[in-house]
Amino acid sequence: LYIRQVLRLFKALHRTRQHVFRDDTRALRAAREKINEEFKKYRNETFDSSGAVILKTIVFNLKNIFRMIKIGSDVEVILRKTVIQGVHVEDKKIQLRYREEHLLENQPYCDNPTKKNA
Repeated sequence: LYIRQVLRLFKALHRTRQHVFRDDTRALRAAREKINEEFKKYRNETFDSSGAVILKTIVFNLKNIFRMIKIGSDVEVILRKTVIQGVHVEDKKIQLRYREEHLLENQPYCDNPTKKNA
């Protein structure tokens, strides 16, 4: 069960990386290396159900696995919703490549705010 979640998260992070950092080979490579490094670092975080003596280890490892899945999911959401790519278009000029996700939570600007009656 958790193996599918881990693989799904791995793929989602790489898809988000490709979307967020499109056309930026340096950022794409750095993000790919970081994602792969983190997954390799914790790849042995599994459990062995060979006996009752290691029950505490199993519970501890499962908690770690689900905690890491949660952290990875949070990272994917943060990347997708908050990272804005900037592209140099001229000397001292950067064009921002915002995506639809960035515009959904923005509030319209109002020059003349009104006071709320208490």
